[in-house]
Amino acid sequence: MGNLASYALRRLLLGAAQVVAVATLVFALTEALPGDAAVVLAGDIPDEERIAQLRNALELDRPAAERWAGWLAGLARGDLGVSLLSGRPVSGVLADGLPPTLVLAGLTLLLLVPISVGAGVIAAVRQGGRLDRALTTVTVGLYSIPEFALGVVLVAVFAVRLGWFPPTAVGAPPNLLQQPALLVLPLAVLLARPVCSISRLVRAGMIDALASGYVAHARRLGLSHRRVLLTHALPNALAPGAQQLARTTDWLLGGVIVVESVFVIPGLGTLLNDSVAARDIPVVQALCVLFAATTVVVNLAADLAAYRLAPRAFA
Repeated sequence: MGNLASYALRRLLLGAAQVVAVATLVFALTEALPGDAAVVLAGDIPDEERIAQLRNALELDRPAAERWAGWLAGLARGDLGVSLLSGRPVSGVLADGLPPTLVLAGLTLLLLVPISVGAGVIAAVRQGGRLDRALTTVTVGLYSIPEFALGVVLVAVFAVRLGWFPPTAVGAPPNLLQQPALLVLPLAVLLARPVCSISRLVRAGMIDALASGYVAHARRLGLSHRRVLLTHALPNALAPGAQQLARTTDWLLGGVIVVESVFVIPGLGTLLNDSVAARDIPVVQALCVLFAATTVVVNLAADLAAYRLAPRAFA
């Protein structure tokens, strides 16, 4: 337990440093955008008074180092700034776009674990059989298809041609769970690639575990096949899968942006696209920091889970 706590503290400190580094990089990139942000935001016919107000709101009259320090201090207090387009606090703007994204990401992760682990275990137990070869063929094929292309194909076939599911979320209720059919195609796109990658890792880990000495010893002790699989082989096979799940969550943040664009879902991905197009810098900065912090937290959780499942791998 002490080793786990020490490992968690080291990873937490590293994660905090990574978030600060990403926040600094985001600030530097927004500073490097060409042109005067105040002039761009003022519109096609810029008014000097409007430009002055925007420059004051963006604090462009202060040195960049001071603005960077003030922005980081605001982040530490939970102050994300004010949207330049709506004049609302950025935290409120993010709160409006968060529920659809949470529904998509949450359901994806909820379905991803049992599907990918189950497929990997079944393929490993039936290694070399027809089912294993079929799963391998399907996973390799699906993994090679980009998310945007898969989304367009699914919409064309199952929404437009067959009419089984709604093609977009236009006119849908704010709570997407009230219209489950709307979620089927987006979830299929989000699940396709991560199920392929994680199931292949679980399969490889299970094959190695089933061929290990400790599993052979467990069998010699007369333990049931089910107990050998679930108690002795599966925990060691899940360690690399848990870390891949974290990397999948990193990918999921980008995948949600693509899926929300294809299916016109008003979540954080759509908000990011709109904010970049409108040059709403405070919202763009807040979203980038939010995505970075989410990535750090998820990777920390995955590393702790992998450490707990297979501590020998971290020795």
